[in-house]
Amino acid sequence: MFSLTLASRCWLCHQPLQLARHGICSLCVRQLSPLPPCCPRCGLPSAHPRTPCGRCLLNPPPWQSLIFASPYQPPLSSLLLRFKYAAAPELATPLARLLLLRWLARWRAGEVVRPEVVLSIPLHRQRYRQRGYNQADLLARPLAKWIGGHYRPHALLRQRATPPQQLLSEAERRRNLHRAFRCIQPLAGKHIALLDDVVTTGSTISEVSNILNKQKIASLQIWCICRTL
Repeated sequence: MFSLTLASRCWLCHQPLQLARHGICSLCVRQLSPLPPCCPRCGLPSAHPRTPCGRCLLNPPPWQSLIFASPYQPPLSSLLLRFKYAAAPELATPLARLLLLRWLARWRAGEVVRPEVVLSIPLHRQRYRQRGYNQADLLARPLAKWIGGHYRPHALLRQRATPPQQLLSEAERRRNLHRAFRCIQPLAGKHIALLDDVVTTGSTISEVSNILNKQKIASLQIWCICRTL
């Protein structure tokens, strides 16, 4: 008798999937909460989702757009925690697919360019050995393939280990990350997408974005699965 494996069931409703590689069924995708009106640049709530918010006009972040699949709330926040901490690398493709759908909507609306290069936030080798994989790397690989971009997994280097960011204030996060990253490949003139799993205060992506901007890149998009609003 044929039995369905976990890989052929939806990660959210656990019903059989017609296409196992999708990981999340079309019904569950449609039932995900719609994104609230958010600033296209920083991703935070805004009354005018087509134009940069007042925060970005007064203090522009070091990137041009931020795209995310979901606010940091269930069910995707729960899947993301499982992906990161419960040894479930097979969640990378279904989560990346949800982010692809958000990016396609922005691209078709003419709001973003197609990145030539995709980068991921690197883990320090100690954290990598503990977890066994870099979740941002696993998300970036299929996304780069789907959009026809070039993934450079070794362009960014995390050159020192840092304590976890979760319990730190925004100022402490910035100090914690100072000189933690380095770019070791030339990227001048390239349109870049930088991928992380979650954006909270933006300290990590700001630190890396400033490093990339020193290379005189053409533009920078931030991609993440969840954004804390």
